[in-house]
Amino acid sequence: MLPGSAGETAPIRAPQQPIATTPPPRQLSEVPKDELEHLAEEYGLDPTRFKTRQHLVAAIHERRQMIAAMDRDAMLDVIRWSRRPVAINASKDQLAIEISRIKSMKFSGLSQRGLVALGRLRGVIIQGNEPIPVLVRKLKRQEGIFTKINRKRRAFIGSIVSNMLGEGEPATNYEFLPPDGGTPGVSQASRSATIKDEIEESGLFGGLTKSIKKSADSYLNQKLDEIEARIDRKLDEIDRRLAEWRDKEIANRIRILKITLWASVIVGAFSLIYSYVQVYLLPSSKEPPPAHVVHH
Repeated sequence: MLPGSAGETAPIRAPQQPIATTPPPRQLSEVPKDELEHLAEEYGLDPTRFKTRQHLVAAIHERRQMIAAMDRDAMLDVIRWSRRPVAINASKDQLAIEISRIKSMKFSGLSQRGLVALGRLRGVIIQGNEPIPVLVRKLKRQEGIFTKINRKRRAFIGSIVSNMLGEGEPATNYEFLPPDGGTPGVSQASRSATIKDEIEESGLFGGLTKSIKKSADSYLNQKLDEIEARIDRKLDEIDRRLAEWRDKEIANRIRILKITLWASVIVGAFSLIYSYVQVYLLPSSKEPPPAHVVHH
């Protein structure tokens, strides 16, 4: 018996259909350890400094919150200063990942808010209202002695290689990559950094690899521009020839229409003249002969 009053039965409900739900996004605690460490390195964190997985997850979460609260214009100042090929409509996470890859310790030309953003992403304790010399001093103090020695060594090697190759100063103009990743922004961004700066940041082989890659990209972009210009010229020539053929075809059709019209006018005129002659000038030829009258 179903529960209810006497003599009454509870209504039977139809079984509900299962509701399709989208799986929730994967949390940081569910990410594998190698991916978690790689994500921490992209955000500028050292995974070896954290003892447990929970500490690393908390550090990444805190870094994400800090990036979300940062000034985007200040981050763009760092991107312009470092001449990084980043799209103008990039998110804060993409900007932070690109800024975390910057290892340069030459801060000339960087604005105060850019120094604040760079220092916070490098783990420097900054209030935000310090002047530029204080911010530069804090950033340089944050660099370790061995890191500084290695950087000086790489800078010396980069200077030697730059002098051997006869490389000049970088181009002063710089623009972000367009949102669709067009070729003009790529070529301008790839010409900006010198091989000396690349070797100082990434070492001899890394700097040479980046320089070769950028030179190859610049060469390919130049060739693609030439091919595109050649295709444009061919298309313009095809359009011009099609326009000439179209004009000739229209002129021929108009000529044919004129000839047809004149022929029709001439035929109509001859027909009118023939009808006039038959009706008015030669009327007797078509009259029937008179009937003979018979007298009885």
